[in-house]
Amino acid sequence: MCSFGFARSMGFALIPLAICCIVANILLFFPGGALNYVEEKHISFYPWLFMGVGGGGVAVFLPAAVFLSMGKCAASCVTESCAMCGSVLASLVGLAGSGYCFVVSALALLTGPHCFTNLGWLYPFEKDNGSYLLNRDTWTMCIQPANIVEWDVTLLSILLGLSVLEFIILFLQLVNGVVNAVCRPCCYKQEYSLNA
Repeated sequence: MCSFGFARSMGFALIPLAICCIVANILLFFPGGALNYVEEKHISFYPWLFMGVGGGGVAVFLPAAVFLSMGKCAASCVTESCAMCGSVLASLVGLAGSGYCFVVSALALLTGPHCFTNLGWLYPFEKDNGSYLLNRDTWTMCIQPANIVEWDVTLLSILLGLSVLEFIILFLQLVNGVVNAVCRPCCYKQEYSLNA
């Protein structure tokens, strides 16, 4: 039963992380809180992939819900191993979502923001492989939206960090689920044979 308690605690830990991923992704559409850039379609391509909403958010809510309902599932399932197998499958879905969030956020960070420069609207840092991150002097190339580089770098870094935390939590529960689904029945068989 302690494995169920561990799963529930992992579920509780995932909920705020998923909410923060969704919020960070939504904020990428409104640099500096301005609404006009999304209306004029001057937002980077990457937020439209919904890495925080779909990957780090919805895809992580599913395993969180499964982990939180583990005790009820064990009561209605035939065995506790059945419930643990369900948590393993849910963990795999969450791992895919958090991995997607991490990869897309990293690509967005390497590409840099879509902004207005002296040459018009473009990705001015697209070809420098992320070296702009270490050279703040180049950030002034982006005239509009104001402080777009800081905005994107901050939110994308948050998404990267949150997706790593989600991945670690989901991986821990995956290991917990596999160990309990596979080893627990074996231990019970050995205990039964010793008592017989």
